[in-house]
Amino acid sequence: MNANDITLTQVDTLGLLLAQIAELTAKADAIKDELKDAATAGGPKVVEGNLFKATVVESNRVVFDKEKFIKKFGAEEYSNYTKVSAHFAVKTTSR
Repeated sequence: MNANDITLTQVDTLGLLLAQIAELTAKADAIKDELKDAATAGGPKVVEGNLFKATVVESNRVVFDKEKFIKKFGAEEYSNYTKVSAHFAVKTTSR
């Protein structure tokens, strides 16, 4: 069955769009990796194209170690500093 042979529902259109986004994201990530690799090897951190400019920026990230906190202070203390909020997501898979 070909997607052109059937009437697409809203969910079908969403699935097709997400598949295209995934493919484009993979291509963009590969280019970003090349730029980052070149910059960290001593190459340029700013690369000019004909239409766009890319800048490789390095930063430090701080991550909270939840397991270490719980081990030291306990799960109850951890729960005193956490909150729960509703979150909605739409998961799409092919059939």
